[in-house]
Amino acid sequence: MRFTDEELERYGRQIVLPEIGGFGQEQLRAASVMLVGAGGLGAPVALYLVAAGIGRLVLVDDDDVALGNLQRQVLYAADDVGTAKVETARRRLGALNPLVQIDALRERVTPANAQALAASVDLVLDGTDSFATRAAVAAASAAAHRPLISGSVQGFEGQLTTFAPSLRAGTPCFRCLFADEPAGDALPTCALGGILGPVAGQVGAMMAGEAIKWILGFDDDLVGRLLLIDGRAATIDHISVRRRAHCDGGCAPADSAASTATLAPHPS
Repeated sequence: MRFTDEELERYGRQIVLPEIGGFGQEQLRAASVMLVGAGGLGAPVALYLVAAGIGRLVLVDDDDVALGNLQRQVLYAADDVGTAKVETARRRLGALNPLVQIDALRERVTPANAQALAASVDLVLDGTDSFATRAAVAAASAAAHRPLISGSVQGFEGQLTTFAPSLRAGTPCFRCLFADEPAGDALPTCALGGILGPVAGQVGAMMAGEAIKWILGFDDDLVGRLLLIDGRAATIDHISVRRRAHCDGGCAPADSAASTATLAPHPS
């Protein structure tokens, strides 16, 4: 285990934590993570993972920075409007921590490219706002045997969970929780439904924390649990998510509504 003087000073507050130490910092330095979506959730995820000293971060997003993003997407500034998010994010994150390898992929994740992307890293995080993209990322992560940390936010509320159906037998996949694709108007966009920026920051920071915990091998992760954040009431609750009957662990769509997950309060 060898660290430079710069690394020891930069990561010292983490290394002194008994749960991390030098060995844990080495694990972080050796880990590769893919972040799909460099927006309201992806911005805080990326900032905290890069600050923590993750070894390699792959950013995947095909969007440009818009003025309406700046209320919650804290990686960007007014001068960045019109630039590619992943390229601007790579520049900002590189300035934060030049010791981290940051790969910027300006493309949309689809069923055609998702599995190869997932297989190229150790861990996948999804902060997108498209159900089709989220389903593709989940299926690809399961097929590549990679854990997936998935977050979402709308208005004052956020959700967060971890899927690892191909790594932990009997645990739910994405389709156990979201059996069928919602109707087109069921999930309003941020522009129509609104979003409170600090809630996106809260969920994104927690996603980064879950990623670090997974890399370090902590056993108190969110597999089989859905975290519910209410920014207005200032509450955080969680519910159990059970694997649906006949689930193959590959995140295939449910055959019927009867095969959706059973949600139950998690024991306190």
